[in-house]
Amino acid sequence: MGEGELTLDSIRDISLYQPRDGYRFSVDSLLIFNFVNLQRVERIADLGAGSGIIGILLAKKYRGASVTLFEIQPLLADIARRNIDINSLANRITVINKDLREVSLILPSLGSSFDVVVSNPPFRKIKSGRINPVEEKAMARHEIAIDLPGLIDTSNFLLCPRGRIFLIYHPSRLSELTLELRRKGIEIKRLQFVHSSIYTEAKMVLMEGVKGGRAGLKIERPFFIYNEKGEYSEEMRHVLST
Repeated sequence: MGEGELTLDSIRDISLYQPRDGYRFSVDSLLIFNFVNLQRVERIADLGAGSGIIGILLAKKYRGASVTLFEIQPLLADIARRNIDINSLANRITVINKDLREVSLILPSLGSSFDVVVSNPPFRKIKSGRINPVEEKAMARHEIAIDLPGLIDTSNFLLCPRGRIFLIYHPSRLSELTLELRRKGIEIKRLQFVHSSIYTEAKMVLMEGVKGGRAGLKIERPFFIYNEKGEYSEEMRHVLST
């Protein structure tokens, strides 16, 4: 992809190339990054990394951690590599351009090797809503490349015992998500519902789960993106700032 087909953007303390007309990160990526609140992290896996924004931000947040970006689309994987380079993180971040459904078969050495898995996965089923004609956007929104059970299977394979998974997902599928996690012995420990404003229902939910964790759930106070004036809320401004 040529320079004219990319934009170079800045967010927090990183720079990021993105397709001008293809998949571009949304506020969801910033929210899941912000939701990861561990004191110490060693190895992070970002599943469906796109241009790499979540993994790159986490590498900046946890300066002793190594990060692996998994991205099935070759174009986005190449852009992610460029973003790693321009942020001077090539010594700590790698990109794996493979199908997530095949990771356990073709990369068995990665089993149980990550203490954190993070993802902003597609949450629309194939027969739910119109599929975007732009392939990158379609795969980001609909379960074309991987569905929820497949995502949880791969996450479980990658996570070490007591490892933690962080997801942002649609509230309408929360019960399904809970069942899939428990099927693999992952217990939800923390939830935070995301609202556009105090007047709207939750549009997304942030989730933290522990592999082999005991039952016990904490629900954080709701996160509001906009205040009553229609401006970014104080908490959203904090997410956007360094």
